[in-house]
Amino acid sequence: MTRRTVARTFVYLSLIVATLVVLLPLAVVLLTSLKSSKEMANGSGALALPDDPLNLDNYVTAFRDGQMLSAFGNTAIILVVAVGGTILIGSMTAYAIDRFHFRFRKLVVALFLLAALVPGVTTQVATFQIVNSFGMFDSLWAPIALYMGTDIVSIYIFLQFIRSIPISLDEAARLDGANAFAVYRKVIFPLLKPAIATVVIVKGINVYNDFYIPFLYMPSEDLGVISTSLFRFKGPFGAHWETISAGAILVILPTLLVFLFLQRFIYNGFMRGATK
Repeated sequence: MTRRTVARTFVYLSLIVATLVVLLPLAVVLLTSLKSSKEMANGSGALALPDDPLNLDNYVTAFRDGQMLSAFGNTAIILVVAVGGTILIGSMTAYAIDRFHFRFRKLVVALFLLAALVPGVTTQVATFQIVNSFGMFDSLWAPIALYMGTDIVSIYIFLQFIRSIPISLDEAARLDGANAFAVYRKVIFPLLKPAIATVVIVKGINVYNDFYIPFLYMPSEDLGVISTSLFRFKGPFGAHWETISAGAILVILPTLLVFLFLQRFIYNGFMRGATK
């Protein structure tokens, strides 16, 4: 057996082990969500198949009693506005940093990096006071305002793509009478589709999965998002893991579908960003 064959076998075994580590917990959650409370009470094994593979009673319970429809609606509103704001602010910031020459430009980038290094939890007292003073506490505007601020990762992704766009396109548009904003809107932004898809996934998953900000700034039950609604299952369904698992599957599905739909843009985005 050659060294190359050994290396390839080791790579394949590593991939198989990594796949099992990722998929095994998901398989346990899926199988648990299809079991009845009687099966769980009888000590059914984690990987044991359910008696009825088409048992959807737990999903109905989780969706109805967990107010998942309202939670998905609140999450969708926050997600669309926050991610849209991140794309707009991040792409404009990257465009200004790359295309405009102004004093303290490097300092601005350094401040973005510095802000990214500060743990968010250390500033929550001041942030809470600011949010409360603007009257946004216990409303959808609180997480929207906090999420809408872009981050250095989004700026970096947009910056790499904008640097790959020839400046000659900007100059040609300016010769046609376009101002700086028209160049951004008609030339730069339409060419950022792979970067936008990448930011949608990176930022979207972060917003979708976040528990801390919605739990802290929206305590009302009717303002629950999918993460806080799933957390509330610990009360009436504290011992009913089959219902909690069904709620978890309902939360996972939208993220999985969006990822499968946009995965080619993500890979292209990171590859192009890494090689520029």
